[in-house]
Amino acid sequence: MMGYLFKLVFFALLSVNLLLSLPSQANEETYRQLELFGDVFERVRTHYVEPTNDQKLIDSAINGMLRSLDPHSSYLNEDSYREMKVQTRGEFGGLGIEVTLEQGYVRVVSPIDGTPAARAGLETGDLITHLDDKSILGLNLSDAVKKMRGRVGSKIKLTIVREEKDPFEVTITRDIIKIQSVKSRIEGNIGYLRITSFNEKAYRGLSREIEKIRSQLGDKMIGLVLDLRRNPGGLLSQAIKVSDAFLERGEIVSTRGRKGKKSQRYNARSGDLIDGLPLVVLINGGSASASEIVAGALQDHQRAVIMGTQSFGKGSVQTIMPIPNHGAVRLTTAAYFTPSGRSIQKKGVTPDIEVKQAKIETSSQLPQLREKDLRNARDEDNKKVGKVSTKNKTFDPNDYQLSRAIDLLKGISLYKIRTSSK
Repeated sequence: MMGYLFKLVFFALLSVNLLLSLPSQANEETYRQLELFGDVFERVRTHYVEPTNDQKLIDSAINGMLRSLDPHSSYLNEDSYREMKVQTRGEFGGLGIEVTLEQGYVRVVSPIDGTPAARAGLETGDLITHLDDKSILGLNLSDAVKKMRGRVGSKIKLTIVREEKDPFEVTITRDIIKIQSVKSRIEGNIGYLRITSFNEKAYRGLSREIEKIRSQLGDKMIGLVLDLRRNPGGLLSQAIKVSDAFLERGEIVSTRGRKGKKSQRYNARSGDLIDGLPLVVLINGGSASASEIVAGALQDHQRAVIMGTQSFGKGSVQTIMPIPNHGAVRLTTAAYFTPSGRSIQKKGVTPDIEVKQAKIETSSQLPQLREKDLRNARDEDNKKVGKVSTKNKTFDPNDYQLSRAIDLLKGISLYKIRTSSK
């Protein structure tokens, strides 16, 4: 009897809320579907082989409804909502990976630099199939993420499926993930900036690091590399600000809601933090969402050369809708478009210059004989015309994509010097 009353009260309230928002002709059919849901819910509570938790059943039902829409809509209970807010502030506990759900398994979108997951060698595209030897099939993304988080210092074993490799296991020690979203260094006369995620600190960190680079290089600075590889995205507002940092005018991104409703356009304001210096943006398959907004905007305005490989292809915007005393709903509410009107959904940003990552090796062959090696070869003073500084070369020599980006900026600088001297 109590179960029956519970069902009546719960679904009376649910039905009233839903039916008030529906056209009258749809009310009757929708009510029948809600009644079906109520019947199934009550039978599970009454007849399942073990006692059930009503809150867990309802949470799972809501999550199932949202997950059926797309991979990015989900229900966040109070704990998950609290963790999400902490994560956007740039500090949280866990392994340090951005993930999505794909065919029942967890797909790694991107490991975050300097985190336990990155140190353990996880890569973009890895599938996580088991956690501590238990299959994750049947779990929603929120539950899978919750299982991967835990007490700092505790360990978790992940079973990984990677393309063209046999499944293997990785044991990772959980840690507090403190994200410095922007890092920089100097490569000769070139600035290098890496943004690892678009959290609340992204633009502030970008402007700080650019100021640091310019104070060290001054007028010797010839260009900048903006590295967005393996950046899973984040806040739309931060993507807009980072794009605006390099644009003087024009549209950055537009968003369009249901049937074109609630369309918004975001435009750049005057001011380029590097005063029009050449810019190369590095992307790859781990560059998603906010990263793609930045790359797409700078590409459409021909402000930067986009280099690397095709990006992830997430062209949707999620809105977090708090539900008082019940966490929040993360719902896909709009699609975004680059300034030229492109949607990158399932397509990604195509680089202007495709450069696949490759290992750089020095040839072991004997050096080629040159004029200077010949006996009695005459000397001549070297003329230092348009020489570009190579001091402070600190980049990883095995990072082929970054090497190509730096070579491109040096080439542009050398070309400008030579054409201006004619």
